[in-house]
Amino acid sequence: MPGRATASPLRAAMREILTMEAVPGTIVAIRVAGQPPYGAALGWRDPHAAASLALDDRFYVYSISKTLLAATTLRLASAGKLALDAPIADYLPEVTLPAPVTIRQLLGHTAGLPDYGGVPEYAAAVRATPETPWTAAEFLARTLPRGLLFPPGTGWAYSNIGFLLIRQLLERVTGEPLDILLHRALFAPLGLQQTAVAATLADAASLTPGWSTFLDPAGDLADVTPRYHPGWVSHGVVTATAPELAQLVEAIITGPLLSADDRATLLTPTILPFAHPQFRQPAYGLGVMLDPGSPHGLIAGHAGGGPGHSAAAFHFAALGGQPTTIVALANRDRDDVALRIVFAVADLIAGATGNS
Repeated sequence: MPGRATASPLRAAMREILTMEAVPGTIVAIRVAGQPPYGAALGWRDPHAAASLALDDRFYVYSISKTLLAATTLRLASAGKLALDAPIADYLPEVTLPAPVTIRQLLGHTAGLPDYGGVPEYAAAVRATPETPWTAAEFLARTLPRGLLFPPGTGWAYSNIGFLLIRQLLERVTGEPLDILLHRALFAPLGLQQTAVAATLADAASLTPGWSTFLDPAGDLADVTPRYHPGWVSHGVVTATAPELAQLVEAIITGPLLSADDRATLLTPTILPFAHPQFRQPAYGLGVMLDPGSPHGLIAGHAGGGPGHSAAAFHFAALGGQPTTIVALANRDRDDVALRIVFAVADLIAGATGNS
């Protein structure tokens, strides 16, 4: 755990990033060698500094949800309920794709599927009707006709629509909706009480306010959680506290939620053909961002961001000589702000132990 010599610089580094990005507040949770987490809440629930953030405040984790979907898929594969190298059409015959795409390719973003995230039509629809998301059928109908970006298995391209198909696969194979499935497979075994899938605006009512200019035509900063429907995240979105998210991600990456074989499958890297400011060797496994070139051992986890919230959760195999999981949640949607906080904290821990 960070000692007193580390805690003060840690807060200073967090505060510097918050100030630079005009983010009201952040919560960080750190687990070292599987011990109970050290938590720090810094800043405010609002831009006017009227109320402080608390360690048990809940946030959208956005694309960190992909890691949870991947872990659940691997558990079902180990149980013989599906085959990773089978075409998704074997399970979802109603979905028409230009070429056979496997489950493994969907999980690793190597299927060549397009995405909707940067499409103007999607952003315009979210702004016009934030309370009324597209249905799954609409997401597919508006995205898949763009065609494959490359033959499946020959490249890498991030695709939320691929994980929508994974969600549909999981619900089809188990006969359970995503909220019940993830609770039974992941949340309940760890005794998590404040981690859940948000499916409605009512489910988001207890989240910490999330500040954004995205939904305001004038570009004014506003809390979007009462208006932004979680259904706009096509593959489903989880909400969590920082300490519970740290426990959950660590349990996926190091055990006990996955077998050793399944963890090896999850963490098998596809090296990515681009640079990233936080990663020495950017790579992607199955639903996890990876850095196999880090001086701190393998780094594995995911970042997430969307209207109002930014999130990041990463496990460092040997940070300061010890396995360490760091989570950051922030209440404004600035690009990768939570990811930068995680790595700023990691740098401080490594520096304090002489392992930077």
